[in-house]
Amino acid sequence: MAQIQDPIIPIVGELIRQHPGTISLGQGVVNYPPPPQALEQVAQQFSSPAMHLYNAVEGLPALRSAIGQKLAVDNHIHLSDSQAVVVTAGSNMAFMNTVLAITQPGDEIILLTPYYFNHEMAIGMAGCKAVLVPTDANYQPKVEWIRAAVTDRTRAIVTISPNNPTGAVYPRETLQAINQLCREYQIYHISDEAYDYFTYGVEHVSPASLENSADHTISLFSLSKAYGFAGWRIGYMVIPIALLPAVRKIQDTILICPPLASQYAAIGALQVGRSYCEEKFKAIQQTREIVLNELAKISHFCTVPPAEGAFYFFLRLATEGDAMAIVEQLVQQFGVAAIPGSTFGMTEGCYLRVAYGALAPETAAEGIGRLVKGLAAIVDSEG
Repeated sequence: MAQIQDPIIPIVGELIRQHPGTISLGQGVVNYPPPPQALEQVAQQFSSPAMHLYNAVEGLPALRSAIGQKLAVDNHIHLSDSQAVVVTAGSNMAFMNTVLAITQPGDEIILLTPYYFNHEMAIGMAGCKAVLVPTDANYQPKVEWIRAAVTDRTRAIVTISPNNPTGAVYPRETLQAINQLCREYQIYHISDEAYDYFTYGVEHVSPASLENSADHTISLFSLSKAYGFAGWRIGYMVIPIALLPAVRKIQDTILICPPLASQYAAIGALQVGRSYCEEKFKAIQQTREIVLNELAKISHFCTVPPAEGAFYFFLRLATEGDAMAIVEQLVQQFGVAAIPGSTFGMTEGCYLRVAYGALAPETAAEGIGRLVKGLAAIVDSEG
């Protein structure tokens, strides 16, 4: 465990606590709560004795049924007898379940850089190796680079689209080529789709909706982002049925079953459906435009590659400065927080992840204004 990187969010969170009034562009959360129907569903179940007992390892049948309907309508994933849905305590747990189910110590899993840091941490905790493959200047995968990284120990390739930390959305043809590559090498395609509702004028594609993908595709989803469910800890995974016995063992050991109150809340949220999220999404789109307009003011030293999904920009700064040192200066001197790119595996060059989902449009200008002012003072002054 000493070799696993420390999670950056609590570290930056402590910096923020030490400097009251700091506006956080750090943690990837939304600024709205779950739909009222989610809480009503929980309240209806409180008098039931079953609420206080263990339940099915893979989740309540009613929730898995609601998930199946959501997958069919929103993701074009029509579940077959060769697939199973397992409800988890967030999609990070779904990823950990996956790694433990498909690997032995010493195996390899391919991550695209910049990677989501909890993925890299989970692979290390399982005694496996994260094989890092760079993306292009716009943070898009290059299939030939991925192919070159496959070895006899490779067990999976991970894609995140829409992407955390870059906001990039992978086109259908890219995901199809990666999925086909996994089929060719008889390895798994792990598709993290926690931000599947968050796209700006482009199509989100679920690899499990592609032809001939069911037997080797593992899809991970979360309610944390779209439904404001971060603290309720509900995610789910769609897996080949052959992995279900292993995943049951893992989940029974770590969790036994997802918390029932959270599962009932998830049923209520999914009954409301995507319309709730789309209404809230309008404000995030407004915030996104504010952030882009402000960042354009420092384009002479700050590159913002296309980010057509999620609620992140992954900034490339023209400086030899250390990203974490810049983060500390931004908090201490300018009252704004971001996340250093080094925690996402970008150790060459200086990068920052800026998250804007938690900002209301009326506070976005102040937050991003502080960032732009701070970066101009810290980075631009070097010239």
